[in-house]
Amino acid sequence: MPRTVALILNPDKPAEALREVREIVARHGTLLGEGLASKDPAPRDPERGPLAKADVVVVVGGDGTLLSQARRFARPGTALLGVNLGRLGFLANFDVEALRQHAHAVLGGDAPLDVREYNLLRVRVYSNTDAPGAEHEATPRFDSLALNDAVITAGPPYRLITLALSIDGREGPTVRGDGLIVSSPLGSTAYNLSAGGPILAPETDGFAITPIAAQSLSFRPVVVPGASIIRVAALRINQSDGTPGSPGTTLVLDGQIHTPLLTGDRIEICKHTHGVRFVMNPGSDWWSRLMGKFGWAASPALR
Repeated sequence: MPRTVALILNPDKPAEALREVREIVARHGTLLGEGLASKDPAPRDPERGPLAKADVVVVVGGDGTLLSQARRFARPGTALLGVNLGRLGFLANFDVEALRQHAHAVLGGDAPLDVREYNLLRVRVYSNTDAPGAEHEATPRFDSLALNDAVITAGPPYRLITLALSIDGREGPTVRGDGLIVSSPLGSTAYNLSAGGPILAPETDGFAITPIAAQSLSFRPVVVPGASIIRVAALRINQSDGTPGSPGTTLVLDGQIHTPLLTGDRIEICKHTHGVRFVMNPGSDWWSRLMGKFGWAASPALR
């Protein structure tokens, strides 16, 4: 029996490609309906409309589109299939040709669906008016999810900031520099990789903590268990001057969700109660994409 499918489209992508994906989905699956990729990058509650009842949510766009829809459809029992019409297509691991080739297998319902579940970060910000260490009693002023990473970035006027790090209640180092990245394994190939952090296999149950331009020769990235609770205190930051587009030091989730930070704020990062499930491309895997798209361990070009 064909699987039920919700189709989520990025309207900024070529209309012809969107039409082609729609036809493939309708031919092989039971299309419940379609919608546009949410303009709200951080819906407070998961999608609860009729589309959320689908077995598979086909997201057509690029990696950025898939990131936002992963938060939107972050609920047990829902699997996302990303069709890349963007540039890199690392998370969205189908293209239109791959979808056409494997549509019967992944949408037709004749065989078990190959899905993998990946960790989500839950990120909360507690105000400096709350008593230190009372996070479990206070109400956060910001509470959201991230699939790739949570980044504290210095922001204008771009002076060095100071952050105090603790892990599972144990006091850690003080970070002085341009900020800090806490990355999921799936997001380890994003900003974390660019900042010199480690690549984690996506099924790893852990998080990478990577400083951004630390004022230290010895502050190396570290990987902590997935059950860890990471807390960061904003000791010295760049305060916003109120000018539009100049928020000062900012917490950024997945490069899409932004919230300004205040001196004394405490950021808590941990694993969400459930992950997000992705449909695997039978013709590709994470390791081949790592080598093909990032050139991992590529040999030097020889004459």
